[in-house]
Amino acid sequence: MASNNFFLPASVTSSGRPVLVPNEVECNLLSNVDIEHDQDDAVSFPPLKSGHFILTTHRLLFLSSSCSSTAVAIPLSAITHIFSSKRSLKSVFHSPRFRFQVSATPDNRIFDSDPGRVTGLRSVVITVVVRGKGDWELFLSKMWECWRGRAWAWETTPSETGPASASASASLYASDGSVRMVGVGGLLRKEQEMWESTDRSLQEAFQDLNALMNKAKEMVMLAEKMRQKLLAGSSSQSNSANDEELGSKEEMQDWLLSVGIVSPVTKESAGALYHQQLSRQLADFVKIPLERAGGMINLIDVYCLFNRARGTALISPDDLSQACSLWEKFDVPVMLRKFDSGVMAIQSKSHSDEESMMERIRFLGVIFSV
Repeated sequence: MASNNFFLPASVTSSGRPVLVPNEVECNLLSNVDIEHDQDDAVSFPPLKSGHFILTTHRLLFLSSSCSSTAVAIPLSAITHIFSSKRSLKSVFHSPRFRFQVSATPDNRIFDSDPGRVTGLRSVVITVVVRGKGDWELFLSKMWECWRGRAWAWETTPSETGPASASASASLYASDGSVRMVGVGGLLRKEQEMWESTDRSLQEAFQDLNALMNKAKEMVMLAEKMRQKLLAGSSSQSNSANDEELGSKEEMQDWLLSVGIVSPVTKESAGALYHQQLSRQLADFVKIPLERAGGMINLIDVYCLFNRARGTALISPDDLSQACSLWEKFDVPVMLRKFDSGVMAIQSKSHSDEESMMERIRFLGVIFSV
């Protein structure tokens, strides 16, 4: 019996862009894709029709074209096998398709974990039918890379269990024969090793432009982790720290916030939908600058802020113009406004010139009354 809860739910932004988990990066995208199950499988699900299929380092995301708020996810950790594509005479007259196998629980849900040590799971073959003109072979190749890369496994360190590991952890000697660092000295040494590793990464990143471009995403992730650590430290030590220390921490946090977007939309990842996805990402990005600017900001300023946030993945003024012009087709909370003088600005749809003028009049009234 088909189930509507087979896939995992996925969150999207107000502009229809997927909300990524920490350290998740988009890798490729296919448009106009159908998701179907194998007819021979005992487990089935309602087919998903005509949507965008997005590959990230952690998941496969399906975003419905008809309803931008409808999105589901397939964790790459749930995939047990990717079938090789076979060319035949029949495939010439049909839409391209590829298949992969996932693990499902007995109650007909995708198993959101590593299925290696769990018993009682079922195997479900999922067929992806590509009805658009995207490069599905490139998508499949990158899917292989992300699945084998296991980026989701890097973020957690498996805990040691069992008597053998317990005795090893209790010993003063590591497996290589060196003395195990314990107590405060061990923590300080571990912190020192972490900063030395960070320093080496920074030196490698700034050796030349090619190394910088290769390390850009790693640096953004590192900056985000440092920012989170500063935020946690400032909240726990706010009572004991002086004003100068707090000021320097706030300044560092502002600098780290401006480092950039972890997963910027590129022509390589979005393909034919580059300007559409860029438009949606830009609509999400300008929310905070618009709030700080009072609801309206010059297009030139947005171009500088957006490119600075994208790091090495810069866009041209023409790309920005096309992305802004597409907002009329999407349900996003921002709009492009052109004044009689020819100046263009990005404005929040909730912004009102009359209310803004009244606020200025009230402000001037308060000043003159004083």
